[in-house]
Amino acid sequence: MNWRKLNNVLHRDLGYLAAGLTLVYAISGVAVNHRHQWNPSWKVDVESRTFTPVPVSDRDTMAAALVERLELPGPPKSSFRSAPHLVELFYEGWSVKADATAGTATIEKPRGRLGLREMNFLHLNEPKGLWTWVADVYAVILGFLAISGLFVLKGKNGLSGRGKWLTGLGVVLPLVALLFLLWRPGDSGPRGEGEGRGGGRGRAQAAGPSPERVSASSTAAAGSTTPQP
Repeated sequence: MNWRKLNNVLHRDLGYLAAGLTLVYAISGVAVNHRHQWNPSWKVDVESRTFTPVPVSDRDTMAAALVERLELPGPPKSSFRSAPHLVELFYEGWSVKADATAGTATIEKPRGRLGLREMNFLHLNEPKGLWTWVADVYAVILGFLAISGLFVLKGKNGLSGRGKWLTGLGVVLPLVALLFLLWRPGDSGPRGEGEGRGGGRGRAQAAGPSPERVSASSTAAAGSTTPQP
């Protein structure tokens, strides 16, 4: 068996093996790519209720009265009062916002988006542990498929023919994107997420993002895939 035939066999079989997970990552990737516009994993079911107004008193008394009048399943895990008449009750994964004097309440219950929640769970490596290794192996397989795919065909349709132009375009595209979106011409350093248009020129330090920036980014990313009370 010559090397090209072996390459094609491996490319074919590993392609079959990776097909399912590739679809998961592709669909999830599109969803997560727009997380600044929506929560790709969760949506919130909102229910409005009315009740007999509750007199303003201490927070615990008002919370107990709201639980009774709204027929909620027991005492909340915690409560908060942003104003004397505005009370929020927090349960496991959902919450209630009530206006005690107006007798109105809004119940918000996050619910996973069917299919997308599960795909994002895997794509974002929320399970950690063993799944990290599965994802690493999958990434290696994708890398192999990218390289082996260059040599599946030969001649005018292969790498020596039209393939070299398409491959070159695929390499140039991200470089051009980086040039205009990250490596601003004339900057003294690269421009990362959250930096101004001046890039590195206006920065006192160009050693990288501060721990506070990293912490804030991590918190924001986590918030995009988990429900907030």
